[in-house]
Amino acid sequence: MTSAPAAAARGRARPRALAPRWAAVVVALAALAGTAVGGFTSVIAGLLSHRLQVRAQWFAHENNRRQTLYREFIEEASRCYIDALQNDKADIPGLVGLYAKLGRMRVLSSDVVVKSADEIAKRILDAYLEPDKSFVELRDMAKNGTIDLLYQFSMACREEFERFRAQQL
Repeated sequence: MTSAPAAAARGRARPRALAPRWAAVVVALAALAGTAVGGFTSVIAGLLSHRLQVRAQWFAHENNRRQTLYREFIEEASRCYIDALQNDKADIPGLVGLYAKLGRMRVLSSDVVVKSADEIAKRILDAYLEPDKSFVELRDMAKNGTIDLLYQFSMACREEFERFRAQQL
């Protein structure tokens, strides 16, 4: 038989012997948790970075697409308008191209841009019904600014690009 003090001494010795093992386990678990948190943070940062990069690429593509469409519309509208001012016979292929671009704008553009483009198309059609303009009359129109039917459209496009740029940030 063992004495009571000896049994008590053995009972206290046992937890002291396990304490270094538990400390090693806690340190190992803390290291694993730190590694997991670091890895998770790295993965999340990578995903967010990729998402921002994809979004920036989409905005750039969309911006280029609209710029191309607006440039083509301006060129087509200019040709049709000058033709309408000088001729009473409509340039049907030119008008078809103009209305095709207007249709694409209805899909891509803001209401303000579409409304402005629609007004341009109507003014071009009306110009075919007016008497033909001589070069002197065209020069006078250029001097007083009445020949520039694209001003409102250009301003609407500029505002749309500025709003689009603000969304990108």
